[in-house]
Amino acid sequence: MLKSMTGYGKGQETAEGLTLTVEIRSVNHRYSDITIKVPRFLMALESELKKKVAERLRRGKIDVFVNQESSASAGGVPVLNLPLMTAYVAVLEEMRRHSGLRGEIPISLLAGQRDVILLREEEVSEGALRPCLDAALSQALAAAEKMRLAEGEALQNDMQGRLVVIEELLAQIELRAPQISREWQGKLTERLARLGGEMAVDPQRIAQEIAIFADRCDITEEVVRFRSHLQQFRALLEAAEPVGRQMDFLVQEINRETNTMGSKSNDADLTRLVVSLKAELEKVREQVQNIE
Repeated sequence: MLKSMTGYGKGQETAEGLTLTVEIRSVNHRYSDITIKVPRFLMALESELKKKVAERLRRGKIDVFVNQESSASAGGVPVLNLPLMTAYVAVLEEMRRHSGLRGEIPISLLAGQRDVILLREEEVSEGALRPCLDAALSQALAAAEKMRLAEGEALQNDMQGRLVVIEELLAQIELRAPQISREWQGKLTERLARLGGEMAVDPQRIAQEIAIFADRCDITEEVVRFRSHLQQFRALLEAAEPVGRQMDFLVQEINRETNTMGSKSNDADLTRLVVSLKAELEKVREQVQNIE
């Protein structure tokens, strides 16, 4: 089953009062480009996260966001900022000496000063943190893959329908091509007959010219290669592995054969068919750009 490179997934897990949320967003890209954004306390696990994402999502521009959220019950642990408190006491004592005032320094005054009492989040043990992160990541990856598969199925159905149209156009081209040289031969014979005895006609030269024209218009090799590439492309539609680049290459080769057929065309009907064929190929090429 084909996979698109477009997808979104979200996962969330809680451990020891800490909730981790993982979001994954991916769009099409020529290669694999993974960006990980995590809280500072998870930076040591960034490369590990990147590796796990790369194993599941093989191609695309992929952004992974990990956010933390402490539960209300966890809150934080109050911690005394002793150096700052000591500095405040020294300043207040100095103020008392210079002012000549008496009295004790109230504890409430010190406690109310900014950053004297800090709230520090309780640390989550690594034994709980890793499973929590892995579970959230797994959920996000599963959701992103599900969306990429659904989008890939839609792209596959669209391309299969276009391949049917392409094969029908190719069959018409294959049927029309041999008629061109026969029609040209008939027109040449008719013109020579109209000339009558006005000029000497060399039958051997006429046969040679007909053979040269027929060879110049022959697209048998192009049609054979076209069908071969098309057969390979159809096989890739059922592949389990990422095949976007292979598909892109085959579309380029098919387009090359189509251009050659167009350059050999000496007939308006054949040219019209080739133009229609190129239009369908371009639509397939656009869809291939989003295949993993």
